[in-house]
Amino acid sequence: MARARVSAGRQGSQRAGQIATTLLAALAAVAVMPAPAMGQIVDPAAVPGPAVLDPMGALTEPGDAVRLSDEQKVSRWAHATDVHPIRAQASTSARTITRLRYFTEDRLPEVYLVLEGKLGAAGDPWLRIRIPMRPNGRTGWVPADTLSQLYVVRTKLLVDRTRKRATLYKDGRTVWQAPVGIGKIGTPTPRGNFYVRELLKGDGRVYGTWAFGTSAYSSISDWPNGGVVGIHGTNQPQLIPGRPSAGCVRVRNAKINQLKRLMPIGTPVEVVR
Repeated sequence: MARARVSAGRQGSQRAGQIATTLLAALAAVAVMPAPAMGQIVDPAAVPGPAVLDPMGALTEPGDAVRLSDEQKVSRWAHATDVHPIRAQASTSARTITRLRYFTEDRLPEVYLVLEGKLGAAGDPWLRIRIPMRPNGRTGWVPADTLSQLYVVRTKLLVDRTRKRATLYKDGRTVWQAPVGIGKIGTPTPRGNFYVRELLKGDGRVYGTWAFGTSAYSSISDWPNGGVVGIHGTNQPQLIPGRPSAGCVRVRNAKINQLKRLMPIGTPVEVVR
């Protein structure tokens, strides 16, 4: 997804210490921040959904594990609190896949879907997360203390490429449906399991009124910001349903306005067929 414009104040590089300080301060304020007014850009640190007790507390012996997200009715996510290596296994000696990061390509706090928790060989807690990177679908392990507290969502978005239709579920029940435009044959919307990382105000043109950024990446890597697959509005509603895009999921503006109110940050996204 080409970058949707945000305020100039979010631009430019910052020293690592300043980034960490700013993000940690935002995380500390999460519990007391009110819900945003209608039309305001939703910062994932501002409306995380209800916090949950740490399920890792139920683990007692090395090797014990617990599923934290079923990616259907209950899923959990967190922010990074450290730029720490993401490992292939729950061990400090395991191969490094990449590193945690504080911000998305659009300079909003990065979000990680947390799949399961485990106690390592020394009894140290680890979390397995989905990683927003190429190739799509990668997962890895990080020490539990390198992520923020866990937040829960009870929604799931299903995108059916054959039917060209998207459906949002909450607690397993359908709460929203819409026809969609998907990627062309040469630039398909990728199949797999992803999640919503950010919500940006659209440009009113190509990206319509609102644009969600996901953890999926398009087959086109030379887009601005590396080709993040978005779910966004459009100024060409006549092309929906259809295959008009380079990988993003296009939704008519009236329907994306509804989705903006219903689909929180951290929602799992499954693209099938």
